[in-house]
Amino acid sequence: MAISAQSLMVNDLVMRPFGDTPASRLPRRIGRRIGVLIFFLLLMVVASSAQVASDTSMGDKSAQVLDGVSSGNVYGVGKSIKINGSVKEGAIAFGGDVIVQGTVEGDVAAIGGSVIQLEGSRIGGDVLVVGGTYRHFDKTPNRNQSSMTVMYAGYEQELRDMMRNPTGLLAPRWSATYIGLRLLSVLFWFVVSLSVTAAMPGAVSRGMTRLQLTSVRVGIIGFIGALVVGTGVEACLFVLPTPFSALLGMMALLFIFIAGVFGRVVLYAATGRWLQRHSPSLRSNSESIALLLGTVIWVTLSSLPYVWPFFVAVILVLSFGLALTAGRASAWKVPAV
Repeated sequence: MAISAQSLMVNDLVMRPFGDTPASRLPRRIGRRIGVLIFFLLLMVVASSAQVASDTSMGDKSAQVLDGVSSGNVYGVGKSIKINGSVKEGAIAFGGDVIVQGTVEGDVAAIGGSVIQLEGSRIGGDVLVVGGTYRHFDKTPNRNQSSMTVMYAGYEQELRDMMRNPTGLLAPRWSATYIGLRLLSVLFWFVVSLSVTAAMPGAVSRGMTRLQLTSVRVGIIGFIGALVVGTGVEACLFVLPTPFSALLGMMALLFIFIAGVFGRVVLYAATGRWLQRHSPSLRSNSESIALLLGTVIWVTLSSLPYVWPFFVAVILVLSFGLALTAGRASAWKVPAV
């Protein structure tokens, strides 16, 4: 009984455990260079973030000013609001600061901005800040003793730009910070891929086999799995008691994390191997080079303007499919003819 040429190619190029040869080990000199590059990229990103923070530390001077008495909630969408009068309910700004110079009886929140309580002002409710900070100019701020402050500081300028210009998500600006973050992403996933392939070379090799032989089947299973995980978990959170729903949510997050990491590594490895086979200038048996090539390709595709959501969805669906179809390699071999 003859074996097809496609089966021979797959068995020779894919079924060999990925990452078990000496060529997969990076030289120490390359490792030192990568470490130095990561350090300088982190330094550049931190310096850029510090500059952004210093520029917005005193709030938005072009904020919308609210005088008098407001009986309801006040909102600021894509701009900051400055409250000189009195607000009976709460105040929230999306993509801007909330500057309180008067009185707010309810809660104050800022998404992509900061909450600034000037001297002599009062906030009666809680303070919620995402992507900014809460600052007060009184030694002891005039607030209710039972009120709480919830603050997540970080990515203030990014969240501010996203709230003010949502279409900017589809067309990111090519700045030094953005390019540095993309390079950091390449290095991060390259290191993760090396670690995963070194820890479980057989599983990665079987995943590459499944992806090459039955990519459509893997994609369909992954799409159905994503729908089941998304809708099923959401429905169970409203039906089950709180302890069970919390446990279910944690299990779903763990599955998404494991599937995402494993699927990305397999996808990067398979893409790098395909490039090595079909490009004469890249012909090599080095698994490290294959992982680096695949990582660069997919990080670049997921950074392209307007089309990056499609490639991110492809990565997610294939990752779910690879995780849900993980099994024995014999079940995925090409049948003999």
